[in-house]
Amino acid sequence: MLGNGWGGRYARVMTAATDPLELARRLIACPSVTPADAGALDVVASALEAIGFTVHSFVAGKAPDGPVRNLYASRGTGSPHFAFAGHTDVVPPGDGWSTNPFQPEIRGELLHGRGAVDMKGAIAAFIAAAADVPDHPGALSLIITGDEEGPATYGTRALIDWMDERGIRPDLCLVGEPTSVARLGDMIKIGRRGSVNIWIEVQGAQGHVAYPHLADNPIPRLVAALDELSRMALDEGSDWFQPSNLEITDIMVGNPATNVIPASAKARLNVRFNDLHNGQAIVDCVRSVVLSHAPDAKITNVISGESFLTEPGQLSNLVAEAIHAETGLRPELSTSGGTSDARFLSKICPVVEFGLPNATMHKLDEAVAIADLHALKAIYSRIIRSALGAG
Repeated sequence: MLGNGWGGRYARVMTAATDPLELARRLIACPSVTPADAGALDVVASALEAIGFTVHSFVAGKAPDGPVRNLYASRGTGSPHFAFAGHTDVVPPGDGWSTNPFQPEIRGELLHGRGAVDMKGAIAAFIAAAADVPDHPGALSLIITGDEEGPATYGTRALIDWMDERGIRPDLCLVGEPTSVARLGDMIKIGRRGSVNIWIEVQGAQGHVAYPHLADNPIPRLVAALDELSRMALDEGSDWFQPSNLEITDIMVGNPATNVIPASAKARLNVRFNDLHNGQAIVDCVRSVVLSHAPDAKITNVISGESFLTEPGQLSNLVAEAIHAETGLRPELSTSGGTSDARFLSKICPVVEFGLPNATMHKLDEAVAIADLHALKAIYSRIIRSALGAG
């Protein structure tokens, strides 16, 4: 007999709250733009409690990056322990939507609304899948934050600290980010590149453009440094990663006058780096180049995540087999794209990412195919059964 003694009570639970479409609609209706919760985690908690989960919710941090509401829910105990991680926060909708972005609307075969793809749809599908597997050995948990799209200061990292204090550590973790490209199931993420933002400020001396010998223009030194950086090849890629890339994301002088040499010039860079580097090594490289052109430059940085890789194996295999069983596809294993909270979770257990097609995430009129929601639920159900050895 499986399920740690509670399964019989919940075995026939199938309410509107555990149907993936209805639950996705309820989540989308919460305007949870980072770091606002707007009731989204209450929707999650209610649905999980109805199917036997014990739910813990807490608020972490303070302005400007918080406060952030987080949720940890678990069902069962012991090993194996399989976790699902995700976020209920969304990016601002922007102007130009066909309908209210927080008023979910079904048009044809699509459910429209901010967060439908990234990633309220996946959370809804996983909760519905958990309802389909009421009896299982070991533990099943959900790690859900209200701050993934923002600075991620008080989100998943705070949840990991909360778990560490209580001796909670999953054996495997699946993050429900929208990883599919052309079709549901065509791609799994097994790693991500790291990311670092770097700010450069070159000082000069203000003066009249007609008397340059009495001034010191910082712009040529900054431009020379940026030119060298933009032409620099950091690497040619590695076994699982594409080449690292450095992008100049802003140049600022703020000089309103046409006849004044400015006193300073600033720039900002972002570097996405693979497993051949670490964040500090990237910063040191950029610093060396900049100082060779502008010895007095001020350079600051924020390393928002290191690269990570979950080598193909048990976790990627069980996810891939579940996808194949439901869709017939053999997913590509990839490390492409931006960062996600998997960068934090990878420090505590093997982690991969799999979710909905990502074509409309962060866009106007974001939408998920209703058929994909139900198919994702079926895939997640298979993954839970396989990971926990449930019948």
